[in-house]
Amino acid sequence: MIDLHGYGPRLFEGALVTIELAILSLILAVVLGLLTASAKMSRSWPLHRLGTLYTTIIRGVPDLVLMMLLFFGGQIGINMFTDMLYDRYDIDIFINVNEFVAGVITIGLIFGAYMGETFRGAFLAVDSGQIEAGRAYGMSQWLVFRRIRFPLMMRHALPGLSNNWMVLLKTTALVSVIGLSDMVRVASEASKATREPFTFMIIVAAIYLLIATFSEWGFAHLQKRYNVGFGESH
Repeated sequence: MIDLHGYGPRLFEGALVTIELAILSLILAVVLGLLTASAKMSRSWPLHRLGTLYTTIIRGVPDLVLMMLLFFGGQIGINMFTDMLYDRYDIDIFINVNEFVAGVITIGLIFGAYMGETFRGAFLAVDSGQIEAGRAYGMSQWLVFRRIRFPLMMRHALPGLSNNWMVLLKTTALVSVIGLSDMVRVASEASKATREPFTFMIIVAAIYLLIATFSEWGFAHLQKRYNVGFGESH
């Protein structure tokens, strides 16, 4: 492993933290995206309004501001709650907001809104005739979703999903401002200590580019899989 004035091992560990953060945030974002798309397509007025409110707030507030609000504001809110427990019930507990957990939740919440719009457009693009055909064959609602609607939806959603993942990957760099030792924070500390910012930042840029390259290959493979049976014109 490259030593880099002793920062090489820490930079490698920071890269692993970044990858873990990005993958867990993506999983949360996909789950929230599916729920948001379902809510915005629902005939229930409260669910539709809730989904719309969520996407409006997230898309209207800068990512860095949301991260600071959720991390520092969340800690204040938890402290107020634990103080109330102590005052009323003499229960003395302290809960510290973990930087990694805060980063996953914040990035997941942010991109859950974008994923929601991606999935909603993809669901609307699915041919309703194929869903009706599945029901006519006696398939249950869940089987229609799993065997017909979801695969067809994913075919339309993958380009947007890929784009959201790339932006999410770069957004992980923001967690350095809340104290998480990701590779950006490690590189920043190393740059100040050694006065060689270019050396460390070019390595960080190369790692991000490497992850993005593998991601492009993975999404291209998925696109081929979900395009099986469809002509190029589709």
